[in-house]
Parts: sequence; structure tokens; C-alpha cells
Amino acid sequence: MDSLVVSAEVCEDMWSAVSPGCQAASEGATVIVNCSASDETVGKDEYRRSLVCGQSGRLICGYIYANAGEGESTTDLVFAGHNLIAENGVILKESGRFRNGAVYSEIDLKRLMSERRRNTTFRPAAEHVLKRIPFEIGVEDTALTRKIPSSPFVPDREEDRAKRCEEILMIQAMGLKKRIAHTHAKNVVVGISGGLDSTLALLVSARAFDMLGMDRKGITAVTMPCFGTTDRTYQNACKMSVRLGACLREIPIADSVRQHFKDIGHAMEDHSVTFENAQARERTQVLMDVANQNGGLVIGTGDMSELALGWATYNGDHMSMYGVNASVPKTLVRHLVHYYADTCGDDKLKEILYDVLDTPVSPELLPPKDGKIAQKTEDLVGPYELHDFFLYYLLRFGYEPGKIYRLARYAFDGEYDDDTIYRWLETFLRRFFSQQFKRSCLADGAKVGTVALSPRGDLRMPSDACAAGWLRDLERARQRQI
Repeated sequence: MDSLVVSAEVCEDMWSAVSPGCQAASEGATVIVNCSASDETVGKDEYRRSLVCGQSGRLICGYIYANAGEGESTTDLVFAGHNLIAENGVILKESGRFRNGAVYSEIDLKRLMSERRRNTTFRPAAEHVLKRIPFEIGVEDTALTRKIPSSPFVPDREEDRAKRCEEILMIQAMGLKKRIAHTHAKNVVVGISGGLDSTLALLVSARAFDMLGMDRKGITAVTMPCFGTTDRTYQNACKMSVRLGACLREIPIADSVRQHFKDIGHAMEDHSVTFENAQARERTQVLMDVANQNGGLVIGTGDMSELALGWATYNGDHMSMYGVNASVPKTLVRHLVHYYADTCGDDKLKEILYDVLDTPVSPELLPPKDGKIAQKTEDLVGPYELHDFFLYYLLRFGYEPGKIYRLARYAFDGEYDDDTIYRWLETFLRRFFSQQFKRSCLADGAKVGTVALSPRGDLRMPSDACAAGWLRDLERARQRQI
């Protein structure tokens, strides 16, 4: 384990301005241990905890702090046995005070190494001056005791989730506000389908207009019913647009698409990819032309999960003039719409948004069956909660597929069996690599979190990158499991 490099600090070393751990970390130490005799005074535990957190975060390391406890002399001082394990600014395990005992956790060395590579201010030492002593430990599968969240983009606590949602909505709206002001746009155009993504884009547009002091009538919400549109999504799109004070336009595209099929010799009965993509591209053409009519911007609605999977029509819904949802994963889109519904103060709008939340995710490009949505996205590409999990650990920490597979088995234990996780992870990898060409010409859009797909910043990936090595790693992980 080349990444396991251990160094030590003693007691008050951690309190010093430049601790020994600073030099050790710069020379490659990933775990710092501290044997301490820190006595207990009122409130000192909080200060000690903040120091351990800060030291592990500043040095991007694991920090193991073992403190003296019961059994020490109490002539003048009391020692409480306050033991802590931290990793990159987060406390993993902490003992209770005033009772002796050990605490255990796992430190993710690959995660630390990934964070150090990403951090431009963490600079390894040019030369090593500390003595290195080699050691050996047995390598085996570690039973994980730390929690692996199944929704890494979404905070568990409701209070934290609400704060996150408000912050993201503000970032999205501020990004759009700046673009509208910079281009002197008089209008924005949003293709509204009654689905989650276009709903969020419309809500963000409304907030941006409010921040600019512009009349929401400058938001043109365009519904473009065609072969797959259901009455439920159509009604929700219309009611929501009117309730928000946007200018609603209905532009049916069925006749235009039929004419296009006639022009290129495509049979209406042929429901292949051409049947679907022609509708998406016609809608984009309509939106672009309406924007030109009104001196406006076309607001992109596609989210980060769709972009990661390439679940977008090239030069169709893939294209816009500013993509407000481009760095928002699907699992978070739902929470953002839910948060807006709960905080908007409009019961009728809330009711509409709740119905949107209750509607299956679908591109609605195939004709309905008995008036119901015939095409459910997650039946075709897999559950978004799995794909968002894969995306997070692939891009945030650069984990190889075998490790992502193992973590997913822990995180989704009891929800998905191993075969299901493996199948959709394989699908994710194949699609992620094969669809990079769509992301290479992505429209501008504000980054809201630590993971994003912009080719100008976070993901400078060649369009012809090969997935073979990643798929082999996943297969090896499966073989080891068997």
C-alpha cells in the first residue's frame, strides 16, 4: 500500500503554528497519529475537536488522535480519554469523554490522494528530509463501518437540505441574471414540458427576473405538444407558466415533424431513434427562432445526470444559449423543485409542482398508451439514484469502477442486488465514455457543486476516450467477488 504513509505528532505539536505534520504531509504522509496528554477543562473538547478537524483538512490527511484518560494522576489535572479519528476535515469517529475505550473507523487513502491532486495549493516537498522506515501490514477486504450515503449530492438532514437547495437556486439565478444583463436580453425562452427539468429551469428564470427587477412577462414559456405529450404534463406545464406570471405560448409541432418525415422519407410507423430525435430537434429550432423574434435567450433545461449519460439529442435539447441545470444532478433536481413548492407561499403553485414531482420522468417522444406515459427514462437507462452515485465517486474522487461497485453495494444494500448494481454501472461507464462528444460542445452554465461536466473546466476529456480499461477493472472486481 504505497499510499499508506504514517507520521506522528506529539500532544501540543497540533497546537503549533507550523506543526511537524505539515512537513510530513508535504513529504507524502497520508495519516498523522498523535499521542496526547491533553487535560480536560470546560469547553476544551470543542476546541480540541476543531483542531483535529482543521489539521486533517489543512493537510488533507487522516488524523488519529489518542488522548490520555482515566488512570492518569489527578493531582492537578483530569484526563478524559477524548479520542478522535478525522479525515480531510470530517470527524469519522469520536469517543465519549471520561471513560476509557477504543474507537475504530476506516480512512480512505485513495480519496485523500485524489483530493491532494485536485488541490492546487497542496504542493509536495521538492526534497525529502524526514527519515522513512518501511513497514508491512496484511492486505485484506475491510468491512466498512463508516456510512456510505446512497445520495451523495443530497444532504440527509432536512435543515441542511433546505439550506443547500436555497444556495443552489441562488447560484443558478445569479448565473442567469448575469448572462441576461451582459447580453442585454429582453426576454428568455424556456421550453416547458411539465417535467422536472423544465420546471426547475422556469423557476430559476422567474427568480432571475425578480432579481433584475424585470417583469416576468418577459419569460416566454413555450409548450410544444407532439406525439408523446400526455394531458397531465401538458396541463401542468400550462398551469405552472400562468401561475408564475410567464407569457405562455403553445406551438404544436406534430404537423412540422410529419412534414419533415415526408421530406426525408421516414415512415410514421417507424418509432426508431429518428422518430424521437426529430421531435427534439424541431423543438429546439422553434425555441431558437422564438428567442430571435423577441431578442431573448434560450434557457437550457437538461441536467447533469442526463449529460453524463448522453441522454440528450445532439443539437436538440442538448443545445441552448445558457444551461441553468447543467451541473445539477437529477436526484437534486427533485429536491430543488420540492423546496420551491414548500417555500413559494402559493398553494395553487405548490399543488401543481407536487403533481410534477409525482409524474414519471420521461422525454415523451413515443405515443402514449391509454393516455399514460409510454416511455419511462429509468426503465431505459437505469435508476438515476444509482447513476448519480456512480457519477459522484467517479468525478469527485476519481475512483476506479471496482471501488465504486464495492461502495455501491454497501450504500444500496437491501435496495438493489449486486447484479443490478453491476449491470447499471457497466451501462453508465459505456455511456459516459461514448457520449463525451456531446459534452465537448456544451453550452455555458453556472457550476453549483464540486462535480461538473464543463469541457472548459472540470472535465477536459477527449471525445474518443476509451472505456475498455474501466470496464476491465469492473469485471475484475466482479471476479474477485465471485
